[in-house]
Amino acid sequence: MPKIKTKRAAAKRFKRTGSGQFKHRQAYKNHILTKKSAKRKRHLKHLVVLPASDQEAVERMMPYA
Repeated sequence: MPKIKTKRAAAKRFKRTGSGQFKHRQAYKNHILTKKSAKRKRHLKHLVVLPASDQEAVERMMPYA
């Protein structure tokens, strides 16, 4: 049985935590930052855990992560 290829786009966006969940960077912090408040930008900088509903899809994209 051949190995399954990892989707490289997913590998760049998601990292697995020690407990097996996936974490990812939040959206809306790339451009047009002048109109966003400092508080909003500060809260967007942290990594967040992927919702359980998306977990299975990412596991299929990254079988060896």
